[in-house]
Amino acid sequence: MVVLDVSRVLPGNTPQIFATVAGTLTALSDGMHYGWSAPIIPLLQSPSSPVQISESDVVWIENIYLLGGLIGIPLTIYILDKFGRKNAMLIAAVEYLIAWLLIAFASSVEVIFVARLITGIASDNNFVATPVYIAEISHKKIRGRLGSLIYIMMLIGILLIYSIGPFISIAASSAVGAGIIVVQLLTFSFMPDSPYYLLVKNKKEEARRALQILRSSKDVDDELDEIAKVVEVENKVRGRPKELFTVKSNRKAITIMTVLCFAQHYSSISVMLMNIHMILEDAAAIIPASTAAIVFAALMLLACTLSAFLIDKVGRKILLLSSSFLTGLSLLVLASYFAIKENNIDVTDYNWVPVAAVMVYAVTFKYGLGLIPIVMTAELFPTNIKALGCTLSDAMYVTAGASSVYLFHFLHRNFGMNVPFFLFGCSCLLVGVFVVFVIPETKGKTLDEIQKLLKGEPLSTGKSKEIKTNTVP
Repeated sequence: MVVLDVSRVLPGNTPQIFATVAGTLTALSDGMHYGWSAPIIPLLQSPSSPVQISESDVVWIENIYLLGGLIGIPLTIYILDKFGRKNAMLIAAVEYLIAWLLIAFASSVEVIFVARLITGIASDNNFVATPVYIAEISHKKIRGRLGSLIYIMMLIGILLIYSIGPFISIAASSAVGAGIIVVQLLTFSFMPDSPYYLLVKNKKEEARRALQILRSSKDVDDELDEIAKVVEVENKVRGRPKELFTVKSNRKAITIMTVLCFAQHYSSISVMLMNIHMILEDAAAIIPASTAAIVFAALMLLACTLSAFLIDKVGRKILLLSSSFLTGLSLLVLASYFAIKENNIDVTDYNWVPVAAVMVYAVTFKYGLGLIPIVMTAELFPTNIKALGCTLSDAMYVTAGASSVYLFHFLHRNFGMNVPFFLFGCSCLLVGVFVVFVIPETKGKTLDEIQKLLKGEPLSTGKSKEIKTNTVP
């Protein structure tokens, strides 16, 4: 495949940024798919819908996306190691494109089910491969910011479908999504592959060329040697599934990622995105549900963007810690409102409380809990087990999402709206405690240094020779 030498026209870190932007356009498309059901289901339920659906179909349309993620797990493991990070991202893009075309021309609900299933598989593929690719091409000083871009793109996608979905046809909104994927395929196809992956496959000259393009420099021998040494050491001990649990550092990494993946959903993000209209029902007189959804998505996008600029300056840990506690407090306020209401107390004068709590939640969740986990996913696992570790983390993410939505509806039906939000709020506070005592700070650390932190080994206190990129594990 032809690789475009963007280093001739893009100086410094710009080639890394360009490759990241082009590569994360699939996340923008995925955001549209993730938020698709909220504005599109009312269109499908309308008399003029090209596809007639029932109430039971609505549940499947929402959940089959998550089911596709679970189905895609073994495929993702195979593709990531067999075809590499870049090709895995391109395969996901093709899957998204097929899904958009199926939706655009769907004549039955079964076609929509298939499209949503394909989207779930593509999402699993994309959200494992993309963070790994970004981590392996980025300089350690900007790795956090570049890693954040995948979530920023996803939020732009959610905001985009919320903004256009209710006002144009299903085919038209699908055309927008498909167009984004076409742009991704036309641009990212010419970006270099991960230098680390190329070294794993013994393609040293290709790895050298990729580094020269990504660093806008011909002098990459020191960096190439650093990566090659690490690859050589870890290739001697190929990762096996059991090593995720028998090796102390891997065990700590999978523990951290499992907690963070469950923390994201048990802070109610999927519940919020799928049920925001019901949650804000009392506030309809203040702000229409469709407008509230757009504001909610816009605030998340703003918070995520600001956090992306801060993550490599402030650090992962402080953002996670403050986000956990503030998100927990906003959910407890929301739960308290519903508890008072369900005790037959008139809350008419306080129907602004759920709006305020939800909008504060959008900001506090997204700058930390909603961003840091995906950045850390590609940082914590060593090379020989990275594909499996990242895929298992993604499986935990999907499982947490499905179980949190089910638990919300169960508790809501049997105990009232306040109970699940009290549970989610307390969950966030507990995560804050976990962050304090367990999660290491990875800001400014090479990926090799992060492995030493997880193993409990001391880092060099002397000033080591600065190289032009991160040392890939």
